Amino acid sequence: MKKDSEKEIISTLKYVSHMKPELMLSEIRNYITSDMSIEQMYDVIRPFLYELDIDVIQEGADLRLRRSPPAVVMKLTENEIKKNELFFRSAVVSAKLQTLIEQYISKKTAKQWNDPVVLDRIRKAVLDQKDLYWKEGSSRKISYKKGYNVLGYLAYQFPVYFVQFQHILYDMALSGILKTRMKVLDVGTGPGTVPLAIADFYKRLEGRKADIHCVELYDENIEAFNSIVPQYASDYVTLHEPIRSDACKIKPESLPENIDLMVFSNVLNEIKDATIEQKADIVLKLAQRLASDGSILVIEPADRTNSVELRRLSVALKEAGLGIYAPCSFIWNTGCSLKECWSFEQKQDINPTLLMHRLAECDEPYRYINTDLKYSYFIVRKDGLTKECYRVPPKARFARFSKIGMHKDKRINVVCSLMSDDLGDGKYSLYKLCDGTSRKAVYAVLPWHNVTEDNSLIKRAKYGEILEIYNVLVNYNKEKDAYNLLLSKGSTVGRAGYEKDD
Repeated sequence: MKKDSEKEIISTLKYVSHMKPELMLSEIRNYITSDMSIEQMYDVIRPFLYELDIDVIQEGADLRLRRSPPAVVMKLTENEIKKNELFFRSAVVSAKLQTLIEQYISKKTAKQWNDPVVLDRIRKAVLDQKDLYWKEGSSRKISYKKGYNVLGYLAYQFPVYFVQFQHILYDMALSGILKTRMKVLDVGTGPGTVPLAIADFYKRLEGRKADIHCVELYDENIEAFNSIVPQYASDYVTLHEPIRSDACKIKPESLPENIDLMVFSNVLNEIKDATIEQKADIVLKLAQRLASDGSILVIEPADRTNSVELRRLSVALKEAGLGIYAPCSFIWNTGCSLKECWSFEQKQDINPTLLMHRLAECDEPYRYINTDLKYSYFIVRKDGLTKECYRVPPKARFARFSKIGMHKDKRINVVCSLMSDDLGDGKYSLYKLCDGTSRKAVYAVLPWHNVTEDNSLIKRAKYGEILEIYNVLVNYNKEKDAYNLLLSKGSTVGRAGYEKDD
């Protein structure tokens, strides 16, 4: 199709849509010189519908074009919540998406995706990536320049990253910081993990819209993106060709304005030799394109090194003027001083894909099954909004973690955030706690024989939730240089700010 014809259609659509609140796509034919079918015209206008604020409704062989209602806070319906809860109870990469990935492997290798030679090469790529991941310093050079590196990623890392991003999106929707129309920027999109997760999540929503822009450095990833993502995205998700650029070098003016959600998913840790300050500069530079009520989401793996670095980055961004929305909360209105904060969220394991099962048909199957859902993340914003609004009331009788050493071997009351899932074993539950003043790590310890109705809320509370904990014994763990708060049968746990737990 000639470029002149495309420009003519878009120009006409802009003019007519401003004159009329709605119109049929077939009416555009009256204004253009090109002889085109409805399908051909729709292919031309589809990438521009989000920016033009136009909704499309199928009516027989024609399409009705209608002005979109203004974007408002997304409030999930009961049906949307039900669909998502059902998905997360047994999360898996959909059969259609698994098939698209398998087809891409076949296309890329010119062999069947489950050919023994192909599977062996993917196994090698997975092991090579895992080996590189654990290296440090200049020897840690994670790259996706080779085709099998991308195939290894799609086979091993992709499924968990795909589901974990949907967990975060769902939580953001429930918290009221997503809109009915979202402009998203995914920095370091790889083969399109975040856009695919958004597309999957939006299939469980009703009429919400997302306009997705991506940045990616490697040609192999962009090739995989273009082969898989457009085929999976629905009409509610508008995709743009990925911008080929290094995240460190991209110019803000090359990106769209008023971005509602900016994502750095498992990418900043792969920037070799970058300091915390340099990573903060990358985020701050691109934050110039963030909407005033937009969010920046940074996700990293849950291992100690990456999780601790992530927390340091969030503090650096806070000191530079961005406000931390979640998961950290500053209930005492103080800055965080803990140097080694290892905190992560854990969700129910995903179901392995068929590709994982085929890779596991070997002497060491455990090396190729990746279903654990653990991740560290933070959300920062410009407007100072925080997920948890609770602040410790004046004269409240709670001990600060910064002074916890003064209460060794004594019973105290504390108010704090729950910053981990259960880290214990069958004999006791162990939870990471934080009140924003910690100088040493603090944990809650609940032996199984001490569980009561009054203290069991800690076993059900969500990551980042603020809890009031009463009558706990302070113990110092010299080996770990940390403090344990021992919950007894006389201890109670409640949600902060509530007179009584629901």
